[in-house]
Order: sequence, then structure tokens, then C-alpha cells
Amino acid sequence: MTDIDKTAGPAGTPTAGAEAIKAIPVRHYGRYASAVIAIALLVAIIYAFGQGKINWNAVPDYFFDDRIMTGVGKTLLLTVLSMVIGIVGGIVLAVMRLSKNPVTSSIAWFYIWFFRGTPVLVQLVVWFNLGLVFEFINLGPLYKDEWSDFMTPLLTALLGLGLNEAAYMAEICRAGLLAVDEGQTEAAHALGMSHSRTLRRIVIPQAMRVIVPPTGNEVINMLKTTSLVSVVQYPELFRYAQDIGQNSGAPVEMYFLAAAWYLVMTSILSVGQYYIERYYARGSSRQLPPTPWQKIRTSMFSLGRPKGGMA
Repeated sequence: MTDIDKTAGPAGTPTAGAEAIKAIPVRHYGRYASAVIAIALLVAIIYAFGQGKINWNAVPDYFFDDRIMTGVGKTLLLTVLSMVIGIVGGIVLAVMRLSKNPVTSSIAWFYIWFFRGTPVLVQLVVWFNLGLVFEFINLGPLYKDEWSDFMTPLLTALLGLGLNEAAYMAEICRAGLLAVDEGQTEAAHALGMSHSRTLRRIVIPQAMRVIVPPTGNEVINMLKTTSLVSVVQYPELFRYAQDIGQNSGAPVEMYFLAAAWYLVMTSILSVGQYYIERYYARGSSRQLPPTPWQKIRTSMFSLGRPKGGMA
């Protein structure tokens, strides 16, 4: 067996000065320039806020004030209750919208059309002033009272936010249900499963993978939308921050304080949304994405490992 000269060219003639190919990375000068511009703009914004006539010391002084903490609690409570109303109502509306009954489907379509087409602020004000139409609310022997006493600020906020959210959740749930292949429903019916059981055991568990991400976004959006209920006199975080700002003479500083608390709460909700999405991705992904703690642990261990391989 003859040895093959790997440095030989065509017809077996040796090549002169054969060398290994040296790869030269491509220079991305546009990335460097954009990074420098972005950092310069960030520094300029921070400097402008630092030089402004804002008493930044007032923010930490009132950050854990009792009124602010009460407002945070009421904001979270209002978010949870409104989302419960929205999710339950959205599921019902989605099933009605997909119903073969034209009356049921039309009612669901009209509800979604109306509440998606009008601003939340307008809906809150309308609910608060429906006493002009319904002077009394009469439920027979169960309850009877004047509308102004019945429609409290909390009930107004829940109806305004929850019923509006139900319209958006209906479309999210409908999209999730339609994302499941119809063949699975037909197979379940062929096995003798009822329509309701097919929804519970087959369709909804698979639809959750599509429903959860936008629902998480709706929860975060709801948390921020609760600031609108201050117009109906419900005291939540934004309303308490306004009151403290007017009494302390630092209204703008309290707006920054409220913004900081909203950032804290939305960040916590974002982490929860990540883990819920990861849970429902088990059936579709062979390898689940790493959690933030797993990423940190992997980065720490890779820093202590030599580049050439195992120590």
C-alpha cells in the first residue's frame, strides 16, 4: 500500500508552501458603533435626570410607607380578582363563540365586539354612573338598594376591568382551542368520550401551551391598567402615590415611586410566567429551556473550568 502525500497537488506534484487555512473573523463595525451610541444615549439620559430639579431623596423615604404598601396590596388584589373574572368569562365566551348555535355564537361575538371596541376608562366611568339609568337594584327578597350604594368603587373597578378582560381572554382561548388538531377531537368522540370530557381531558391541556403566554401578558397588562380605577375613587397604588405627592409637595417624585413599584411587581409576575410556560412546554419540547438559576449556575461553573477541557 502506498502512502498518500496530502500536500501533493494534482498529478502527484507536491505543492509549494502548503499551509493550514487561517480563518479571520468578520468585523462588525456597525455593531460596535450602535453599542457606543446606545451607551452614550443612556449616559446622557441618566445625567439629565440627575441634574433635573427632582428630589430623589423623597423616593426612598416613602418607598415603604404604610399607604404605599396598602396601595400595593390593593393593586395586587384587584389584579387577581379582575383576571379571575376575565379568565372565567373568556372561557365561557370562547366556548359560546365556537358553538354551532347561531344565537349563542352571535351573543358572544357582540360582547367581544363591544368591549374590545370601547376604552377601559370609558367603561369604568359608565359603570360608575349607571345610577342615571338604574335608580334602584332589586333582586327580590335577596337584595334591594340604591344603585349609588350598590355600585361601590371596588365593584366598579372589578366590573370595568374584569368584563373588559373577558373579551380579550375569549379570543385568546378561542385561538388556543382552534390550535388543537380536529383529528384528536374526532378520535376522542370515536372512543365514546363526551364533548365536555373531550374538552377537559384532550383539548384544553394541549391548548394551554398556546393560551398561557398571552395570558401572562394580559396579567401584566392588567396590573398596569389598575391605575385607571383612580377615576372611580378606588384607592390603589397610583391613587395613594398621588395623595402623598399632593400632601408632601413632591408629586413628580411619587410618580417615579409608583413606577418603581409597578416595575417590581411586573418583574415578579414575569418570572412566574416563565415557569408556567416552562411547565406547559413539557409535552412539546424534548429539552426544556434552562431556568434563570440553572443559567447562573452553568455560567459560574464554566468560569472555573479550564478552556482546554476537564481539569
